[in-house]
Amino acid sequence: MQAMDESISCGVRPRPLSGPRVGPQSRTAARQLVVFLHGWGSSGDDLIQLAPLFATALPDAEFVSPHGPERCDQNPAGFQWFSLARGEQDRTAAAARAVADLEVFLADERQRLGLAENRVALVGFSQGTMMALELGLSRSFAGILGYSGALLPTARTTSGADVLLVHGAADDVLPVEGMYGAVAELAALGARVRYHVRPRLGHSIDQEGIALGADFLRRQFLG
Repeated sequence: MQAMDESISCGVRPRPLSGPRVGPQSRTAARQLVVFLHGWGSSGDDLIQLAPLFATALPDAEFVSPHGPERCDQNPAGFQWFSLARGEQDRTAAAARAVADLEVFLADERQRLGLAENRVALVGFSQGTMMALELGLSRSFAGILGYSGALLPTARTTSGADVLLVHGAADDVLPVEGMYGAVAELAALGARVRYHVRPRLGHSIDQEGIALGADFLRRQFLG
């Protein structure tokens, strides 16, 4: 619970996160944990729909999809990890706070399931990919799977994380050029990064991307 202690000592208490979850398809105790991080203006109810598709590759995994800590400032029906209506410095600070929230959430989830950090994988979409990379690069998670995302402009280190980035060639929200830049930066930092570009796909996840992601997670957890 180090993240909670650090946040409190700085005068900022972690915001509690919650969201839908799906237990292991095998109906046994969870051997892995897959954490979905949704995009801006969405919710955990969106990405948790991927759980049955990934469960075919990981029948012993539990899946959880927390809602972001804030109501979206342009879509009150959804959530955000941090506001897009801020300057770069404020966005960076807000993202750091959301990362601290996630660290506490993950510590609680791991304690509940009795899982080591290398039994956890992060799966993000769009802003959720930014959060997965920001949190996961310096940790010993099993892997980071990011769809249609980018890197935040912050200084970072990596523990040699395993990363797969999947992006649509026709993405007009976060153009694919940003993914290429992220791949180069991650490789320079020492991450083991792979990527796949989906032709004609916009800001979305398609069936091929799901298949690629499920195979990546299976290999990370099961070899």
